[in-house]
Amino acid sequence: MARSLFDPSKMRGPDPPPPPSKSDAPISVTLLTSMIDGALRDTLPKKLRVTGEISSLNCRTHYYFDLKDDAAVVSCVMFASAARSLVFKPESGMQVVATGAVQHYAPQGRTQLYVTKLEEAGLGELDRKFRELCAQLREQGYFAPERKRPLPTFPRRIAIVTSETGAALQDVINTVQRRCPAVELLVVDVRVQGERAAPQIAKTINAISKRRDELAIDAVILTRGGGSMEDLWAFNEKTVADAVLRCAVPIVAAIGHETDTTIAELVADERCATPTQAAMRLTPDRAALGEQLSMTHRRLARASGRAIEIERSRTDSIARFFADPGALVRIQRDRCTTLQQNLTGIVTNLLNIQAARTAKLDTRLQTHHPRALFAQRRARIDRAAARMEVTSRFALRARIHRLSALTRELAVVSPLAVLDRGYSLTTLPSGEILRTAAAATPGVTLNTRLADGSLTSQVLAADTAPKRSKPPPLPPRRGKRKNDPSQMDLF
Repeated sequence: MARSLFDPSKMRGPDPPPPPSKSDAPISVTLLTSMIDGALRDTLPKKLRVTGEISSLNCRTHYYFDLKDDAAVVSCVMFASAARSLVFKPESGMQVVATGAVQHYAPQGRTQLYVTKLEEAGLGELDRKFRELCAQLREQGYFAPERKRPLPTFPRRIAIVTSETGAALQDVINTVQRRCPAVELLVVDVRVQGERAAPQIAKTINAISKRRDELAIDAVILTRGGGSMEDLWAFNEKTVADAVLRCAVPIVAAIGHETDTTIAELVADERCATPTQAAMRLTPDRAALGEQLSMTHRRLARASGRAIEIERSRTDSIARFFADPGALVRIQRDRCTTLQQNLTGIVTNLLNIQAARTAKLDTRLQTHHPRALFAQRRARIDRAAARMEVTSRFALRARIHRLSALTRELAVVSPLAVLDRGYSLTTLPSGEILRTAAAATPGVTLNTRLADGSLTSQVLAADTAPKRSKPPPLPPRRGKRKNDPSQMDLF
């Protein structure tokens, strides 16, 4: 039921009437609520700061929630004008510090804390336990996707584990009957809230797992309606998570509203946002199955019609054959004649190709025959020998002419020719040419060579003449080589 948006802090009623003179006289409800509101205003501070855990949060235009601790609960409301200044998103289970004033709302008889400021004080105890257990089970592989099993496509019977008085059960039953009435439902009534709920849920799931063959159970729907974190806590116990994990049949969990998350949903083979969605996920759609059956029927009819037409054509062909068997013989004979002509042409063409190829290979073989190669090499050798003989003769003739020229040139510049003109060559005992008189000391034996022989003499005395200036060298003779022996000084 939606709560009224009336804000008593912004609207005051008429002043209460004076109390009756007699103490035992009855008073009106309006007077009582006015007295309560006046007592609250007079006795409580106008501004309070209260710390507690958020529970049953309803975030519409305004924020309606309960603020609780271990022993008490107080209703709270925070209007949209104040909620817009929040720097965080409130959630159930969150520990907060609320600042506001306590007032009594007479139209609904509610005493509430009207919150003007909300500060985050940390996570609540239940939320901390939830996160710790999630971390532990995640490490142990409870939430691993590869562990989860596929759901049956056409289940025969589905077990619904929930409270038989809850609205979630009616949602599941209505959805299954609308989609596929052929699916049987086995409703197992369990507690879904309170201290004894978790052991009963776990025991029920274990029993269904053991008797799955006897009960012909193909899948399980674990569900309940929405509520606070405390209301849903039975589905966050480890005993329930162990039972869901060990269950022999697939489990679809749909617990609370779409924003609620429980450990049982995380461990289940598939999680759905609502009980209706869980039922839709497990049961096939009767309308969709009917449409699929119609499509299959149409495809089968078309395939059967095509097969009948093919067989009818074959039957007509066979009937025509038996009506005139000679026609088929003539067709086959013409076909054989055509095939023979084609084969003859192909064989002739292949033979011509092979003959041309053989002739080409024979020509190449004749070209590379050893006799042909020997004749080619012999002709090359003969041509090379003829060229070498001509070249040798020409080179020998050139060498003879050059040798004759060099002999004549050598005879011209030979020292022997100089000796024939009356000159002599005198050398010391060491073989060194005697060039100056000072080099011939008395007692030295000299060897003098003439044109027709040589003489040996001994120096008795040496008479040295003053040195003459050396005549300038003659210019080189034109046409002679730089190292021409005829230009060498013989003495």
